[in-house]
Amino acid sequence: MKKNRQSLPIANAVGETETSWHSFSFEETARLLQSPMEKGLTNVEADRRLLEKGPNRIGIEKHESFWKEFFEELREPLILLLLVTGVLYAIWGELRDALVIFGVILTLNTVEVLNEQRAKKAVRSLRKLAEPTAQVSRDGIWRELSATQIVAGDLVRLEAGRRVPADVRLLNSYGLACDESSLAGESTLVEKEAALVLAEDTPLAERGNLAFSGTLVRRGSGTGIVVSTGMSTELGRVARLAQRVKEPRTPLQKTMAELSRWMVWLALGLSVVVPALGVLVAGLPFKEMILTGLALAFATIPEELPIIITMVLALGAYRLSKQRAIIRRLKAVESLGAVTVIATDKTGTLTENRMEVEGFFPADGERRIRELGMLCVADVNDSEGSLTDPLDAALLSDARRSGMDGARMQALRPLVREYSFDNGRKCMSMIRRDGDGILVAVKGAPEAVLERAVRREYEAGEVPLSPQDKASFLQEVSRMGALGLRVIAVAGKIVSSRDPIGTPMSQQEAESDLTLAGLIGFADPPRPEVAGAVNACKDAGIRTVMITGDHASTARAIASRVGLDDNGSAVSGAELDRMSDDELTRRSAEVSIYTRTTPEHKLRIVNALRARGERVALTGDGVNDAPALAAADVGVAMGESGSDVAREAADIVLADDNFITITRAISEGRGLYENLTKAVRYYLACKVALVLATLVPVLLRLPIPFAPIQIILMELFMDLAASATFVAEPQEGDLMRRAPRDPRLPFMNKAMASSIFAAALGLGAAVTLAYLGTTYAGSGLDRARTVAFVTWILGHVLLALNMRSDRQPLLHLGFLSNRFMAGWAGAAVVFMVILVAAVPLHGLVKTTSLSWAQWALVIGASVPGTFWMEIKKLIIFRRNRGSL
Repeated sequence: MKKNRQSLPIANAVGETETSWHSFSFEETARLLQSPMEKGLTNVEADRRLLEKGPNRIGIEKHESFWKEFFEELREPLILLLLVTGVLYAIWGELRDALVIFGVILTLNTVEVLNEQRAKKAVRSLRKLAEPTAQVSRDGIWRELSATQIVAGDLVRLEAGRRVPADVRLLNSYGLACDESSLAGESTLVEKEAALVLAEDTPLAERGNLAFSGTLVRRGSGTGIVVSTGMSTELGRVARLAQRVKEPRTPLQKTMAELSRWMVWLALGLSVVVPALGVLVAGLPFKEMILTGLALAFATIPEELPIIITMVLALGAYRLSKQRAIIRRLKAVESLGAVTVIATDKTGTLTENRMEVEGFFPADGERRIRELGMLCVADVNDSEGSLTDPLDAALLSDARRSGMDGARMQALRPLVREYSFDNGRKCMSMIRRDGDGILVAVKGAPEAVLERAVRREYEAGEVPLSPQDKASFLQEVSRMGALGLRVIAVAGKIVSSRDPIGTPMSQQEAESDLTLAGLIGFADPPRPEVAGAVNACKDAGIRTVMITGDHASTARAIASRVGLDDNGSAVSGAELDRMSDDELTRRSAEVSIYTRTTPEHKLRIVNALRARGERVALTGDGVNDAPALAAADVGVAMGESGSDVAREAADIVLADDNFITITRAISEGRGLYENLTKAVRYYLACKVALVLATLVPVLLRLPIPFAPIQIILMELFMDLAASATFVAEPQEGDLMRRAPRDPRLPFMNKAMASSIFAAALGLGAAVTLAYLGTTYAGSGLDRARTVAFVTWILGHVLLALNMRSDRQPLLHLGFLSNRFMAGWAGAAVVFMVILVAAVPLHGLVKTTSLSWAQWALVIGASVPGTFWMEIKKLIIFRRNRGSL
């Protein structure tokens, strides 16, 4: 690498080629990026680089106008076919009927586009920049600029509580520590040291002289030169990996495409066969049969299916938004209902991504251990928020719970000097005045503190620290580690007042000849609601899998606390590397914990699960989760703590970062899919009933039982309105105690098909019976068609009420439990009465008045034709009442 440093192109400054910036000194970095270390870039040079390489942004968001999407939707094959139907209807029939057809097409198209744009708008309002502004030196003047304006070579300032705006090679650092949990998956801080020059093969997590885009500065401060921006950063690298993943199609997409193709061929066939039979068999007028054929095509082409699906998923998105789950892609609502495996990150997802004190060793030294720990906190008055080291925050919280007055304790022992933690020493120390003497408090890795300790503290005094004592402490460290705790040791000493206060004590002097106080165990606690959510998933037949970058002991401890199945089969990232894809697919059936994983490992795990036929939902909040989020059937990102890349890759964002919302989302997805099935079943039953009611009279050489305008009204007012009410159907009680549906089974299975044809046969027979009875009674064509039309409307309503449930009778459900359907049913009956009773409307809709006998015929045909289903359900329900 040395021999190439002089010739590296400035293109590397924007990340067009990968450069090992951690292996360069800061002087070399500044020279290669042509950036003055003292003043930073000039505004002119920065503008030139910004123009050349583009803004510092992850991904490019595309916005399409309403009209562009509107006309794209109009080019859909089914919509084009309907438009052709409308044109032909205008030529052969009446212009007002054609205008009605065009109005319906435009209305459906507009609703679809508006729903899609509303979903996109919700996504845009959710997204937030990782760091909207940053402190940048331009022309030697520090100013606050938008993070998108930063370019490679800029001199930036990093401060506690702010996100790093780009990948930065540090020039100087003062106790700088970053939270890289969103990038590396670890909940502990990563210490930074600008003076380091590292080997080229240094792993990402150990590049202590770099600060990475999107990570959070939790402590200290520093300055550095931007070496990569936008998609060239480490964050952007993972984003590119996610973007290369092909998004899987959902079962609903596949099913509706298949069903739509089938319905199109049926519609085309009816539009030809029925007119042909009418002309050739019944001797009906050619022009009337063409118009009837076009009306039937209009009624049977499944143009409502897309809007029904949109309404179902949009309602699900609305319900979930009330529970703090934001849907980025509507199809994810349906996919959640078929999930069989939830693959979840640990840090920040199952856990709270914070540290708390879990225990002390030895227990009888708890007070002294806690006291020395508090004296190692830089500022006891600091908050427990984003500006505090998580270990210090845990110590502060624990001290306050125990009643310890940390502020008074530190006031009595004012700070003289601090030696910050670094990866070489693996400890930190604070020198404080203690009366006439000096007190040194040290905390750090147990091995490092034990190496510096020569005594052990008891309540009765101090004794030499023997090799057996050290072994005992190290054994306890292992035991606590096996419980998933992060362990530190604390020690201290009192220095005689003969040491001059004004003469600084060296680091080596301060951190030697120590008296060991004991150990403190910290835990990143699981979210309190997670155990219940995991158990609810088990009841629903859904397996939960943990994929984490943490150690196996930590992962197992959390798994045990949240009720996750372990089975002793945890697999590490190193083991994954040695597995073939086939072996991983086999093992994925039994493994529930994966540890020390990388983004590539997560992708392999998700793909292995999907190769077994599982439907995978992956939850996560970090940049490192993004590739697997994109590859999963459903990606669920955390909105509060999650990175922008994770939210971009995900289908659903949990605004409250609450894991239990996942179970609610799954329940919602299952309920919506079931309601969608009911809606489609009813919708298709009405279509088939219309075919039967039309075809039978033609075969009997009778006129079509409906005028073309009546067919259009039936289609407009009835089918879409009734189908839409099914999406509001309340969920059935045992929904989350059933096994997930098998997504490989066809949507139109045998049970579905038989239910559709049985319901259609009843409604079709009722309409046919009423029409034939009136026709053969010599009442005339207009009256017979009115009877058929009214029988259809009433039977249509009763069928909708009956098909609300497969198993539970309407008396058990309650007529008003679905208020939308009850309102629609009432409106439909009123509509039916007005069309018959209002004489001025007779000419428009081709209806006439009916006698009481004819009304009795309508009711006598429609009620038995549909309510036979209700009698069947009531018998089965009473027989199985105990199990239900």
